[in-house]
This record gives sequence, C-alpha cells and structure tokens, in this order.
Amino acid sequence: MKEDMFEILQLTNQRKELAILSSMNQKTERFGLSLREEEMHELIECRNQSLKVHGRVEFGEGILDKIIYTFCDSQYINQQNYLQSLEKLEDIFYEFKNAALELMTDDEILTFMKEQFETVCAGDLDYLEGTCMENFTAAVRAGYEGYKKTGGRGQYEQFDEVPRWDKDLYMQVLKELFWE
Repeated sequence: MKEDMFEILQLTNQRKELAILSSMNQKTERFGLSLREEEMHELIECRNQSLKVHGRVEFGEGILDKIIYTFCDSQYINQQNYLQSLEKLEDIFYEFKNAALELMTDDEILTFMKEQFETVCAGDLDYLEGTCMENFTAAVRAGYEGYKKTGGRGQYEQFDEVPRWDKDLYMQVLKELFWE
C-alpha cells in the first residue's frame, strides 16, 4: 500500500515537473533553446542523481525552472550544449548550496553563478565550479556576508586570484608608450 502511494506521488510529481519544463520552452524558444520530452526526462533524472549525490531533498518545486530562466539568455549556451549545460549547472548549484552551508538564498546563488559564468568564466562550467565556486564559498564559510547587500552581484572580484584585463591600465600604458 505504501509503495503504491509512493509510486503515485512520484508519477504526479514527474508530470508536474514535465509540465513546468515544457512551459519553460515557451520562454526559452526566443533564445533558440528548447528541450524535447526525452531531454526533459533526462534532466529530471540527472537532477534526482545530483540530489542523491549531494545529500539533498527538494520539497515543492525544484530549482530547474529557475536555472533555466536564469541562464537561457547566456551568450555561451546554445541548442547544442543546452541539455549538458543545464545538467552541469544544476549539479553545481546543489554543490554550491551545500558548500555555502545554506547561508545563501537560491536567488543569491543563481545570481552569483550567472554573473561569473558570463564574465570571469567565459562560459567554462569547470572554471565556475572549480575556481569561482571554491573561492567564494570558502569566503562565505569564513563569515563573508557582503553578497547579502547585492543579492550576489559584483562579489567575486575581491576573491579572484587571477589578474584580469584592466582597460584603464591598458590605456595608461598606451599613452605612456606612444603619446608622451
């Protein structure tokens, strides 16, 4: 009896998730992105695996629709890498949620992830996961709370260990070399 109820609950939840993902296609099609039904099933299965690996449980609506909405306009995601990108992003999200000790909201995490993905990472999901996430979550675990004021925006630069392009410095050097 309990097993039957559990199966019915699982089927009901899966139908709801498929309906949500299907409705997201209407929003993402303008960016040239959509998921076929079998890809939606794969994404849900991947999410279930990720939850299991990271020891997490979701109640109510999951995070997939927010991930899709946040990243659908990315300059680095196209139809060819869409499914794989979503699978990796949801795994990174759950890993980051744990690593940040539940101190950040889902929206703060997604904002931080998207900003780094589009800028510092230039679309490299491994760099997002292995460098940006590592550095920032270490700061959060150590007590850093600056992200709360900005919702996660503009936070990584102070923790970035890699020197980046500086347009003003470049222009200054050009002036010194050629105009002085």
